[in-house]
Amino acid sequence: MIVYHGSTIEIRKPDLKHSRNNLDFGKGFYVTTFKDQAEKWALRKSVRENTSAIVNIYEIGDMEKFRVKTFDEAGSDWLNFVCDCRNGKSVASDYDVVIGNVADDEVIKCVRMYMRGIWDEARTIEEMKYYKQNDQIAFINQAVIDEVVSFKDSYGVEE
Repeated sequence: MIVYHGSTIEIRKPDLKHSRNNLDFGKGFYVTTFKDQAEKWALRKSVRENTSAIVNIYEIGDMEKFRVKTFDEAGSDWLNFVCDCRNGKSVASDYDVVIGNVADDEVIKCVRMYMRGIWDEARTIEEMKYYKQNDQIAFINQAVIDEVVSFKDSYGVEE
């Protein structure tokens, strides 16, 4: 499977040392199967850091022997998992890889309404259906990255 990672640098050997905490699926190395989503992430980072936008391309090998958590939809389980991770709970550490929808700019507004107690779970899930769903794969375990993630290429992105 070919995946993409938006950045400001070429990343031939991804590592978790440079990962941020409290993301959708916790601290990890994030990729997507959507090239345009990676380009958007790269451009956002480049504006914030006033530097180049780079998309890294990887091939992902077989992950069957690893602990993989897959969310098939942005439903109740996904919502509560994302909220726990964004609140600093280490629920993702039970897995090597987590796969599911992205809480992007629009979706995160819904998630925050839920986290603040303004919307209940049902309303939040219903509201999220109106937004485009993109995927993300978070590698939580460095050993898995080293074994199954192979750098293929990178390219620059311009607005």
